[in-house]
Amino acid sequence: MTASKYLPTSPLNKKTVVITGATSGIGRATALEFARHGAKVVLAARQKDVLDEMVDLCDRLGGKAIAVVTDVTDPESVMQLAKDACIFGGSLDVWVNVAGLGALGEFTTIPIEVHNQVVKVNLLGYINGAHAALTHFKKQKRGILINLNSVGGFVAFPYSVSYTASKFGLRGYSEALRAELQDCPGIHICDVFPGFVDTPGPSHAANYTGKILKPAPPVVPTYKVAHTVVSLAQKPKDSVTLGSAAYLARFSQWLSPKLTRWSTTKFIKMYLKNAEPAPVTNGSIFESTGANNQISGGFTSKKVSNKKVARAAGVAGVLFGALYVLKKLS
Repeated sequence: MTASKYLPTSPLNKKTVVITGATSGIGRATALEFARHGAKVVLAARQKDVLDEMVDLCDRLGGKAIAVVTDVTDPESVMQLAKDACIFGGSLDVWVNVAGLGALGEFTTIPIEVHNQVVKVNLLGYINGAHAALTHFKKQKRGILINLNSVGGFVAFPYSVSYTASKFGLRGYSEALRAELQDCPGIHICDVFPGFVDTPGPSHAANYTGKILKPAPPVVPTYKVAHTVVSLAQKPKDSVTLGSAAYLARFSQWLSPKLTRWSTTKFIKMYLKNAEPAPVTNGSIFESTGANNQISGGFTSKKVSNKKVARAAGVAGVLFGALYVLKKLS
């Protein structure tokens, strides 16, 4: 089932929406988009001052918002977030798991405590959110849980082992929940799988590569991801894939995991060889740096023309088309 076959949900201005990781990137854009629709928005993150700023922005856009300082790795903190949302909105209608972190570098170069924290935030944080939300959804017999995953949930990226593990785990947790909730037609589990997104994420990541981190173009605009999340709150679907790169990567993985592994590793090694140097940092892994709380990471490259993107896509299409035929014949 790709789309909800049940009755349309209530208007967004009647909904209470919880968003984790609401202070920057996709979370920030999503919160503002829900506010534009008049929703009651419950903003969760670690930085109280930035959350308070977001409350003001959401209120100005026509929504109603509250800030709840939350550590998604702490189950009690997340349960309290759900309770506060119910008190504020009178119900809990949509829960959006966005909070996430990355750590890049050779596996054994990155300290094990950094790997552990990535999994705690990216996977256990989502499980904590789902556990808190579903407790209320089951009482109400309705609710929408939206998980921000990535193409990394299908394709393993070298030099980001814990991140990849967390994203593969997210895909499995969502599938398991959907299976378990088949007899609860009013409850929906939705996954979003974008390619590289234009967010400040690279500046928040733990970076043990010694190089400046940038997403590979073409990046998905952050507002496009936010619009997708809001649309899922209105018409839930099991999953949505965003961006040509994400579709190509998924197709490549299906076609030839070995070739995908080789080409991905080759690409990343080439990038790291040519990238400018940068200091080793834990970024926002353990504590927020308080910086780069904007929506965009400024990675939308004006140097990459549509013609160049189309040419690259055409070459890739021919290559994978040939490989597809070879696979069928083998």
